[in-house]
Amino acid sequence: MFRLFYTLSAVLAVLILLPLLASAHMIEVAAGKKECFFEDLHVHDKMTVSYQVGGGGHLDIDFWLSDPNGKVLGKHVRQDTGSVSITATADGRHEYCFSNIMSAIADKMVSFNVHGVIYVDEDEAVAPIEREIRNLAIGLTTVKDEQEYIVVRERVHRNTAESTNARVKWWSILQAIVIFAVVAWQVYYLKSFFEVKRII
Repeated sequence: MFRLFYTLSAVLAVLILLPLLASAHMIEVAAGKKECFFEDLHVHDKMTVSYQVGGGGHLDIDFWLSDPNGKVLGKHVRQDTGSVSITATADGRHEYCFSNIMSAIADKMVSFNVHGVIYVDEDEAVAPIEREIRNLAIGLTTVKDEQEYIVVRERVHRNTAESTNARVKWWSILQAIVIFAVVAWQVYYLKSFFEVKRII
């Protein structure tokens, strides 16, 4: 009876805590600046940070994640998307930063997700249903991350298509103006051949 109660309470805790441990954010990193965030972790806790640059410049950003001692656990340089997963080896505040210092002009829009698993020391074997629920929760988190990635990519492609459409429109208008100007000049030039010049 106690084992069943323990299993049900663990399953309930997982279902309650997983939505709280997953969060999605959209930030703007100004040119020449960096944005840093913190998570307090305990030993054996797991954390994953995944990000996607959705707008600005060449769609790249610098990213790093460090432990409470300042040791860099993961670093990406000038990437448009990435993911870093860690298992905490020390208690304390873990820092992750997005840096746009390499850009002097363009601000960057960054969408990122942070999710993790709180470590629970299990004295008894994990029930099969609890293991399946945990696997299902991990799968749902992965699907959510992929959906957010697709949304950001769709926004980038839509902006590119709209920009291309605007350029094609203005180029067509410019071509029409040039063609009308050339036609008007040709008519005027040919008309001058047929004019009768009178000598008085």
